[in-house]
Amino acid sequence: MRRVIFDQDHDDYRQAITECLTRVVVPHHEQWERDGIVPRSLFGDLGELGVFGFGVPEEYGGAGISDFRYNMILMEQAHRLGVAPAVLGPALQADICLPYFVTGTPEQRARWLPGIVAGTSITAVAMTEPGTGSDLSGIATKAVRDGDHYVLDGSKTFITNGINADLVIVAVRTGGHAHRGLSLIVVERGTPGFERGRKLAKVGLHAQDTAELSFAGARVPAANLLGGEGSGFTQLTANLTQERLSVAVGAVAAAATALDRTIDHVRTRTAFGAPIGALQHIRFQIAELATEIDIAQQYVDRCVTEHNQGVLGPVDAAKAKWWTTEMQWRVLDACVQLHGGMGYMTEHPIARAWADARVQRIYAGTTEIMKDLIGRSMKLG
Repeated sequence: MRRVIFDQDHDDYRQAITECLTRVVVPHHEQWERDGIVPRSLFGDLGELGVFGFGVPEEYGGAGISDFRYNMILMEQAHRLGVAPAVLGPALQADICLPYFVTGTPEQRARWLPGIVAGTSITAVAMTEPGTGSDLSGIATKAVRDGDHYVLDGSKTFITNGINADLVIVAVRTGGHAHRGLSLIVVERGTPGFERGRKLAKVGLHAQDTAELSFAGARVPAANLLGGEGSGFTQLTANLTQERLSVAVGAVAAAATALDRTIDHVRTRTAFGAPIGALQHIRFQIAELATEIDIAQQYVDRCVTEHNQGVLGPVDAAKAKWWTTEMQWRVLDACVQLHGGMGYMTEHPIARAWADARVQRIYAGTTEIMKDLIGRSMKLG
């Protein structure tokens, strides 16, 4: 089905993104997958293209406009070129971390935003702890006020950009209440007591660096507090809508790319003297997958439109997140099956995309958490 949300400026940006990724990512992606990390220069290359400038005022080097369609284009093209794992770190900076800094104090914006926009400062957000997953009320990392500083103690895990990050937004406990006791503090590279642990080995998304972080008496200036003390839960939940929309965008793009590759495969792979695509069962299966993707794309496009208008609610974002990621998994699993034995070889893009897809149903809120959020909104009992 025809998409109607883009105009000529978006088409021009898509071409620029495609050219950039083809030049600076595609030739090196396999090596970065082996390394388990992308070079810092990738953020600089994307910064020059303006990837981190949307939603940032011009006085700080930004584009001066807020339009999530540009963020959408980055992930769509990364999937189509088969380099999404390398781009997820920059996408996290653009889609998830940046809004926290944009709403900071004037001093914080002036101090941090120019480097973030340029891609010379890399960001991360640290919520998850070894004993705490989706339940933010269980966060145990503490920050105790000591004069003009906070002293942080605790640990975080599964942190995207954890190795590369210069600025880490850390969810900490500054009070005893489950939610009202949470705050956000930016910990900068080189802070004494802030250590990066091992780079975690994952099932998929190998080019995306994911790490453990620890804080042992880390002294952080009180000026690095984002928002007021105790406002962390409100800030985190406010930004989850865009985070979940970002995941949904990637899920549909990954599914569409996998299906396109599989259609090419069934047209050329022969069995019993004819292309396997001529078999009725496979035609039906392809038809079902194509229909699911088209319907999901229209819903996500509408979500992006409403997000740009400032009216997308957390329930609709949750619907988009869980449905599209479950659909992505069904599509990728079917595509592996249709590729036969080759689909199980890690050298094949379908196999890598299948492995990359599994975490989509977990991070940014599991499918079960999304369904619970939606169900609670319906006031069923």
